[in-house]
Amino acid sequence: MALSLIMIMLALLVLGFPMMIPLITAALTGFYMTFGGVGQMDTFIQQLLGGIRPASLIAVPMFILAADIMTRGQSAARLIDMVMAFIGHVKGGLAISTATSCTLFGAVSGSTQATVVAVGSALRPKLLRAGYSDSFSLALIINASDIAFLIPPSIGMIIYGVISETSIAELFIAGIGPGLLILFLFSLYCLYYATVTNVPTEPKASWRERFHATRRALWPLMFPVIIVGGIYGGVFSPTEAAAVCVLYALLLEFVIFRSLTKHDLFTIARSTGLITAVVFILVGVGNGFSWIISFAQIPQTILDAVGISEIGPLGVLTAISIAFFVACMFVDPIVVILVLTPIFAPAIEATNLDPVHVGIVITLQVAIGSATPPFGCDIFTAIAIFRKPYWQVIRGTGPFIAILLLSATLLIFFPDIALFLRDITFD
Repeated sequence: MALSLIMIMLALLVLGFPMMIPLITAALTGFYMTFGGVGQMDTFIQQLLGGIRPASLIAVPMFILAADIMTRGQSAARLIDMVMAFIGHVKGGLAISTATSCTLFGAVSGSTQATVVAVGSALRPKLLRAGYSDSFSLALIINASDIAFLIPPSIGMIIYGVISETSIAELFIAGIGPGLLILFLFSLYCLYYATVTNVPTEPKASWRERFHATRRALWPLMFPVIIVGGIYGGVFSPTEAAAVCVLYALLLEFVIFRSLTKHDLFTIARSTGLITAVVFILVGVGNGFSWIISFAQIPQTILDAVGISEIGPLGVLTAISIAFFVACMFVDPIVVILVLTPIFAPAIEATNLDPVHVGIVITLQVAIGSATPPFGCDIFTAIAIFRKPYWQVIRGTGPFIAILLLSATLLIFFPDIALFLRDITFD
């Protein structure tokens, strides 16, 4: 049965169907093979609806809406200007500023693709004028945007938290350490690249210019303060934080900055509605698919066949990393989380792994996979936004992927990279 479902999904993907079609076709086929008919279809429909029932999922469209408002407004530009004012003049400073801006905007949006659009559109022309190659610039933007999947708020963490019944608040705080580690390693590589290729430095900003840039960025900088501070200060839950984030974005862009008008609101709402619809269809169908394969004992059969429960916690984490990384090279990250998390759940429980640590490992791997050839979704976002051919977009990704895989390896062997902040916050 497992082989049949995999072959169905692969065949439909090769034929060019959107991901929800292979997923629901495989789920319905599995349902028919398991129950022998449609007599219990109402049970399957209940599973689909159950997938989108958790209240925590309300945060997903809220963060998507907030990110869309900020991307179209001035928040992203003001954050970028502030970063450039402080580190733009050092060797490799413009590239380091790009990575830092991706991190900051990730702490605001939680979306890798929104980060590619917001930061890439503003900084790629500057990188090219400064002497960086286009392949390096595109690779930096695509891969640094992965940090948005780790720094709270992260849509991927919300999906994982719902599926695995893990605390989303703990996942949020645990993602900060790995996100900062990746930013540090990327910065070192940017320094090395700028030195080897002799890229000239940017003019140094005066302290007056830095003060002005910081003052202009104060309002956008309140986003992570509100989200992280509000959640861990006990003021509101992650779901409520998403609603507050939307309210703050509306206030900022429509009232304080006046960068958007009421005519923009319809466009933003329509865009958010379309993205949310796709996400929730995938979540619902993914839950139905997970129920089918769990009912049919497919995860246990696969894990018993490869003996994964006997290789210990380190082996399980390694297997999870490989599976999620490879899958996200071909399939949307949300779908991969929905499908693979239930498969590995028995092994995670059997080896007593910390579900928060596992969640951060999974989130990092799907972030890496989403920027990795052949079909990482961030690659195609960059192709659409920058209008560049596929091979030019992926040409410079190798060193960044190597750095991300190094970070993933360090995270597996040193769990405290993620769990240190979680432990001191929730103990």
